[in-house]
Amino acid sequence: MLSPKRTKFRRHHRGRMKGKANRGNSIVYGDFGLQALEPGWIKSRQIESGRRVLTRYVKRNGKLWVCLFPDKPVTMRAAESRMGSGKGTPEYWVAVVKPGKILYEVIGLTETIARKALRITGHKMPVKTQIVINKKS
Repeated sequence: MLSPKRTKFRRHHRGRMKGKANRGNSIVYGDFGLQALEPGWIKSRQIESGRRVLTRYVKRNGKLWVCLFPDKPVTMRAAESRMGSGKGTPEYWVAVVKPGKILYEVIGLTETIARKALRITGHKMPVKTQIVINKKS
């Protein structure tokens, strides 16, 4: 699964997801993209699941970019542990996604295949998504 090689701090605050994405909200590399429509956390397992289903559906044709990286640790306390004794250990990694963020980009595919592949990938995501097409192509 995706995770950072090293971080400055082991544990993060949860934070809040207000506003829209003002970076990474337009297609840069590909012709088609999958865009998030609501805020949320996407786990590294979900990112990998989306990448795998996308590459399998297009039979490794074209080129794929994964435009998000899980760099936020989510901690959990041990089950049935008493109160106190600090914050839990990091269990998994998430990418914080705001509305408008492009999640995946593809190039070198026909529109029908790209739309079907991105639609299936969108079903793997925990947030609502839409398929966007690059304006310049």
